[in-house]
Amino acid sequence: MPVQLRRPAPAPSPAAGPEGPLTGVPTGIHAAGLAHLNSLPFAAAEAAFLECCGSLRWAHRMAVHRPYPDLGALLAASDEAGYDLAPRDIAEALAAESAPCLHHDAPRAAHLALRAAHAAYESRFGHAFVICLDAFQPAQQVDQVLAGIRARLAHDPDEERAVTAEELRRVARSRILELLSGD
Repeated sequence: MPVQLRRPAPAPSPAAGPEGPLTGVPTGIHAAGLAHLNSLPFAAAEAAFLECCGSLRWAHRMAVHRPYPDLGALLAASDEAGYDLAPRDIAEALAAESAPCLHHDAPRAAHLALRAAHAAYESRFGHAFVICLDAFQPAQQVDQVLAGIRARLAHDPDEERAVTAEELRRVARSRILELLSGD
């Protein structure tokens, strides 16, 4: 039943610096995190990247290509590495995804509906459902996951593999931003 329920990124402060070319995210708020990531020993960097995407091939590639000169270069490398993942790498990344993270005060019905939707999705496609929810407030996330599962259950397997791979790339980018900001 893995899904990544992500909280929205905090709004950047006006003094954060120029915007990155790929994301619109101010790069200044991530400069210290990027410097730290670039300075980590290889094994530590690979482990940090593995937390962003569960594919060992992706994490290894990201660690090898350091140092990254700026946030845009890091995110571009993340996307490129994601596009190059073989089906077995995507399966490895999907297997590493954690179970859904609902707030403890979420209604029991929401937990049950989410479990049932995940079971239907996994039964149809044979892998975890992944969706990046950065654009949604926490109160909207369960509804977005349920709507996403319903819509994606209508996909044929090839179409869903492509959508899943794109969602993995989006989640990896989001996790990289969190890694750099120390969240």
